[in-house]
Amino acid sequence: MNTTTKRLDFFERYLSLWVALCMICGLALGRGAPDAVDALRRLEFGSGSQVNIPVAVLIWLMIYPMMLKIDFGSILDVRKQPAGLAITLFVNWLVKPFSMALLATVFFKHLFAPLLGADVADQYVAGAIILAAAPCTAMVFVWSYLTDGDPAYTLVQVALNDLIMLVAFAPIVALLVSGASNLVVPLGVLVASVIAFIVVPLAMGSASRTFLIRTRGKHWFEQRYLAFFKPVTVAALLATLILIFAFQADNLLGKPLHVVLIAVPILLQVYFNSALAYYLMKLFRLPHSIAAPGALIGASNFFELAVATAIALFGPGSGAALATVVGVLVEVPVMLSVCTFCNSTRHWFPEAQLTPGTGTLAGSDALRTEEADAG
Repeated sequence: MNTTTKRLDFFERYLSLWVALCMICGLALGRGAPDAVDALRRLEFGSGSQVNIPVAVLIWLMIYPMMLKIDFGSILDVRKQPAGLAITLFVNWLVKPFSMALLATVFFKHLFAPLLGADVADQYVAGAIILAAAPCTAMVFVWSYLTDGDPAYTLVQVALNDLIMLVAFAPIVALLVSGASNLVVPLGVLVASVIAFIVVPLAMGSASRTFLIRTRGKHWFEQRYLAFFKPVTVAALLATLILIFAFQADNLLGKPLHVVLIAVPILLQVYFNSALAYYLMKLFRLPHSIAAPGALIGASNFFELAVATAIALFGPGSGAALATVVGVLVEVPVMLSVCTFCNSTRHWFPEAQLTPGTGTLAGSDALRTEEADAG
């Protein structure tokens, strides 16, 4: 059994602190230099498009490096743990966005309605739905690592989710936002967002990965090319948050309680979906190395895509954009708590299990066996 203490790196460990600092910087910028912020806000891809050029460029610098990490050849391994993948996809696509729509409606349009107002409540409902409709990609590798999750299985989960997002994200967002609020979702803008922030970076990431591994080798690709983008991604994330909080300065300073109110249904939805996935994995007697990443990917979100979509649909100063940013604010402490729970309940699951029809060990035990054989 691996007894080494696993830790997040410095940036990831304090992500919530960085988000809070970005909030302070953004609010100070919005109040201290309103003319400059307004000039940045007006930089759009065409009049009335609501796609802010600075934010779009920064989000691209976050999404493209994530797509570089996805090996779509791993999808062929889906046959090794079909039950685990079926549970993951069920929770991510048939439960998560719909449960978020229900919770957001109950809290924002009913319980918190006297504090928000109808128009603001609709915006927060839309943002929460967009956040829940985008399953996590890159960060789930970090959470899986902290729970000794099977890295190959986690990779398959992420690859399948990215492919499903190509066709399911836009229809789910359009259906639920229109059904749960009085907002009109411009379908053309939504489809354009999917193309700009999923299809294009996914295609470029896959092509870059294939070409560079073939010409320069996997070691160079992982140690040099991917490593180059890590600080770029961090800087882009922080700059994006500063801009969004600057655009939201008047909104936030006038309504600080709203951040807390937005967090309530998001937190409930995260814990509900992670618990559901974890329970189903246990019910089907899957190993812990499969169950833990399944619960974690159901709990976390692809917040870069959510922020980009909310901005494209409703503008950088909208309540919907703010709701997606609150999701970033609570991401790390919530996910660390889920990791802690998964690690403390490892004994609920079999340590080793034969993969049906293959006669091989499943999960992290199989991985350790392969590493021993290779040594």
